[in-house]
Amino acid sequence: MARQTGGVITSAASGAPGVTPADADRPVLRDFGGGAFGVYVHVPFCATRCGYCDFNTYTAGELGTSASPQSWLEALRGELATAAVEFGALPSATPEVSTIFVGGGTPSLLGGDGLASVLDAVRANFPLAADAEVTTESNPESTSPEFFERLRGAGYTRISLGMQSAAQHVLKVLDRTHTPGRAVAAAKEARAAGFDHVNLDLIYGTPGETDADLDLSLDAVLAAGVDHVSAYSLIVEDGTALARKVRRGELPAPDDDVLAARYERIDARLAAAGLTWYEVSNWAASDSARCRHNLGYWDGGDWLGAGPGAHSHVGGVRWWNVKHPARYADRVALGGLPAAGWEALTDDERYTEHLMLTVRLRTGMPLTDLAPSAAPALDRIIADGLAHITGDNLVLTDRGRLLADGIVRDLLT
Repeated sequence: MARQTGGVITSAASGAPGVTPADADRPVLRDFGGGAFGVYVHVPFCATRCGYCDFNTYTAGELGTSASPQSWLEALRGELATAAVEFGALPSATPEVSTIFVGGGTPSLLGGDGLASVLDAVRANFPLAADAEVTTESNPESTSPEFFERLRGAGYTRISLGMQSAAQHVLKVLDRTHTPGRAVAAAKEARAAGFDHVNLDLIYGTPGETDADLDLSLDAVLAAGVDHVSAYSLIVEDGTALARKVRRGELPAPDDDVLAARYERIDARLAAAGLTWYEVSNWAASDSARCRHNLGYWDGGDWLGAGPGAHSHVGGVRWWNVKHPARYADRVALGGLPAAGWEALTDDERYTEHLMLTVRLRTGMPLTDLAPSAAPALDRIIADGLAHITGDNLVLTDRGRLLADGIVRDLLT
């Protein structure tokens, strides 16, 4: 797997040029929140649609002639320029961008030159920290040694490759198009091009996957020599091809007990190889290998989400862009940010999100951040061996990680 004109930004006047219904009720954006500031860029293009995916992505056949990578890039430049002007009107100076994450979709379909242009567009509009982490997701099949060399020269510092599995029949169920060995080869090519930080994504619990299949995938991950691994249980999302197959009885739904056992298997293998969990679904070989961009989300930082369907958050105000690339480009051309909707988070909403995210971190959640009403649930969770107190923080145990969502629900009731 995550998502903006003088002085303080105020609600737009209904009927003004370029104003949409979403703008008419936009909340006041008062200032930055004071934490890390990142930029997420959403590339909505894919060569094929994976059966499990419900992300905002489009194949060439789905887009027709209504949008293209070229029109998307031009619109992206416009959105970034508009956001820079809006942020420049806030009381505090725009923070340096500490992280950039280009996701999708399949960003590697843009090629090395296209992704270099994306980074240039961010640099042209926002101050970039000297030690900024710059990540792009990539499909192994649309990469090459020359691709990685171009990205490294352009200023990218981190590569995230979608591996999912090393078992051919598992990839087939997921409708993944890459060959089982290509992800490992791509990871080695990225390392050879000078990338110190390379991530491989795994999906576990796919119908038909066995323990031996998972071991094969873990063997491949460890052979690749990457310093970061993300592993997610398969979720059958409504509206996907996978969901239709499960509903028709063609494939079984993932089994919760199997998913728990697979997670424990992954954690044990990765830990033995020196990769330590730092968020429930993420393992890193060192502190420097952790994904700083995602930590910005989990720690409640600010970020601009640019591109179709991308989400943004600044100082407790969140907005999300129109989804279709052609409509996104049309909104950018009208002027203003291409938002489909806005919301100002209440204190209760911010507390809920803070709890949901920080409880999943290895560092845990400061006990002082818990509401007094959570005390009875906290005592039960500790007594049940699902969490413990380390210093002044509440930290999940190994068993607690398997039940993280339920623990959050208990602390909120």
